[in-house]
Amino acid sequence: MTKLMKTMTLAAALLSGTAALADTPKIGAAVYGLNAEFMQLWAAALEQHPAVTEGKVDVTIFDGRYDALVQQEQFETMITQGFDAIIFVPIDIEAGAEAVRLADEAGIPVFGSNTRVNSDKLKAYVGSDDVQSGYMEAKYVLDKIGCTGNVVVIEGPIGQSAQIQRLEGNQKALAECPDVKVVEQQTANWSRAEAQTLMENWLTAHPGDIAGVIGQNDEMALGAIEAIKAAGLNVNDFAIAGIDGVTDALNAVKADEMASILQDGFAQAQGALDLAIKAVDPSYEPMSAIWEQYPDMPWNDGADAEYNVPWTPVTLENVDALLEMRQ
Repeated sequence: MTKLMKTMTLAAALLSGTAALADTPKIGAAVYGLNAEFMQLWAAALEQHPAVTEGKVDVTIFDGRYDALVQQEQFETMITQGFDAIIFVPIDIEAGAEAVRLADEAGIPVFGSNTRVNSDKLKAYVGSDDVQSGYMEAKYVLDKIGCTGNVVVIEGPIGQSAQIQRLEGNQKALAECPDVKVVEQQTANWSRAEAQTLMENWLTAHPGDIAGVIGQNDEMALGAIEAIKAAGLNVNDFAIAGIDGVTDALNAVKADEMASILQDGFAQAQGALDLAIKAVDPSYEPMSAIWEQYPDMPWNDGADAEYNVPWTPVTLENVDALLEMRQ
């Protein structure tokens, strides 16, 4: 082979590699924030998707830092950089609609996951029924206190779909117990530290009068537990519930300190990515194992507008297995 032929062959190989790289779908994931464990688990699941690990798709995860404006700016960046599809976990159900509109105008399909956005431009949504979980956690607390006494409600970020819908579920359960009084109700923004501060103040304001704690996520329920312990009180004198099934909550359930409901962020993330890849490549078949794990949530060729991932109540019978999965 002549020197010229070798040079041409090398150039062709380099061009082929560049073309292959350019053909790899580029998908962005705009998540509301990565400070807490649940969204960290969600993001890790996205990175562990077989299509990502095998190099069939390029995924970039953007930390929205719990700010709707930051999320919109990240959308603008993805539009400018020519991303092929976007997975959206919004901090605000209304404010996020503008970001979706911008992407839609640019011809970029957007798929929701975990939290909702009020937009008819969303191609599909993969998440769980937050009204149901809000009802389930509140009912646990109310059943444990015998449908009588005082409770506090620690809410998520005001305006996020999970806060809105879990509160709806909370209120549905509370309506079944008219003798229960909500003595305090405030947001702690999914934060364990903020919830601990709230609970410390409430224990001081209502000494001996709080029987139950409805925390709209595990982090906030765990913050309430820390406040109770710091006050020298017995956690077992309170009925406490959260949502998500984060690791510390699983351990708290095992210690009989609280109740939790597992939200499968792994399935939500990987399901959304399968849909996003399908939008870019119509011949794509899903690579995640979640579709076999949840037969009641069929793939249906990626054509459904909504995919509902079931909740799993954490119990003493399944908590060890769930903890082992975190190893």
